[in-house]
Amino acid sequence: MAEQQYDNTNRGAIFKNDRKEKETHPDLGGTINVEGKDFYINAWKKESKGGKPFYSLSVKEKVAKDQSVVASSEPF
Repeated sequence: MAEQQYDNTNRGAIFKNDRKEKETHPDLGGTINVEGKDFYINAWKKESKGGKPFYSLSVKEKVAKDQSVVASSEPF
């Protein structure tokens, strides 16, 4: 049976970081596709000055390893 292909454009997923060792390490990490480009995404759980919880996010474009610039920040 042939494997079904899915269109993951403008979709992504993040997962709990089980390897977090320092407070600066992200709480969650994963990948996301935006308009056909793949990105790493990381999230840190924080609290606003008013005491409301939120997630701070960072996104970094995935770069092929054979290109001159290599992504230096993979999730986790």
